[in-house]
Amino acid sequence: MRDGLQCYCRPCAAEYHQQRQRAKGKNVRPRVEAPDGHKYCRRCGEIKPHSEWDRNKTASDGLSTRCKACRAIESRAGHLKRSYGITEAERDEMIAAQGGVCVICQEGPAEHVDHDHQTGRVRGVLCFGCNSALGKFKDRPDVMRRAAAYVEGNLWKPTLVAQGVYRQPS
Repeated sequence: MRDGLQCYCRPCAAEYHQQRQRAKGKNVRPRVEAPDGHKYCRRCGEIKPHSEWDRNKTASDGLSTRCKACRAIESRAGHLKRSYGITEAERDEMIAAQGGVCVICQEGPAEHVDHDHQTGRVRGVLCFGCNSALGKFKDRPDVMRRAAAYVEGNLWKPTLVAQGVYRQPS
């Protein structure tokens, strides 16, 4: 209009726009009214207080489009897909096939995906301790064998015979 105003109020204009989009066969999100200090999460379908949302300076309301809980779920799923090329369902299948415990120690809960750093192939799901131990040994079998021999008490214990000359005990 010449005066810079629309001929319809904002809610009526929004309703008219949604009707036209539906007539074109497009998917129109339902509008959910939330009380002050709250926002509707489209992913989980719940109305939550602003404290359960991350900040987003570029958004009109200054809040993220999904609540913190939904973003965390998507973040975990994205990490598995990006890092290991598997879904949460595939990881859960591996854990079930292992009986829910770590493949190595057979005690701890299987929570951490283990993979070969050379090929990127997923080997299994381990407990935190076993997964970090493999990382500390840099996935080197020779070092792991020496560590096992050390723990078993069979490590080579050289005796000094002369300056720079060692002999292995028999």
